[in-house]
Amino acid sequence: MKVADVMTADVETVKPDQSIQQAASFMLRADAGSVPVCDGERLLGMVTDRDIAVRAVAEGMGPDTPVREAMTSDIHYCFEDEDVEAVAAKMSESQVRRMPVVSRDGQRLVGIVALGDISRSNEHDIAALALDGITDPGGEHSQS
Repeated sequence: MKVADVMTADVETVKPDQSIQQAASFMLRADAGSVPVCDGERLLGMVTDRDIAVRAVAEGMGPDTPVREAMTSDIHYCFEDEDVEAVAAKMSESQVRRMPVVSRDGQRLVGIVALGDISRSNEHDIAALALDGITDPGGEHSQS
């Protein structure tokens, strides 16, 4: 099964020049902990509630701070034509619960895949394995 078969294709995004307050308001309305940051359709990064709290607010940045100053630009992503099993392994290794899905032609954002998407597919055993890796202590959680 391919990622395109299980991903969410209609993804809300924020622009890098929007404020972190706008991004946080979006997350509140969408009940989401992260949102892709895009310039048009091109994926630039992700901003998470943790980025806003730890990277921005804790360092004294105000609500009008542009998302580009708080976002994570070195992100893990997958391609829409990858197998779900391979992507679940990437998610486990990277210790992320959701991953942007991009096209092979210039990193155009085409969707987002979450562990929940995988678990609702016929690949729920794969999702369980990925979750085990994600919840292991340690990993690459850097807020630099």
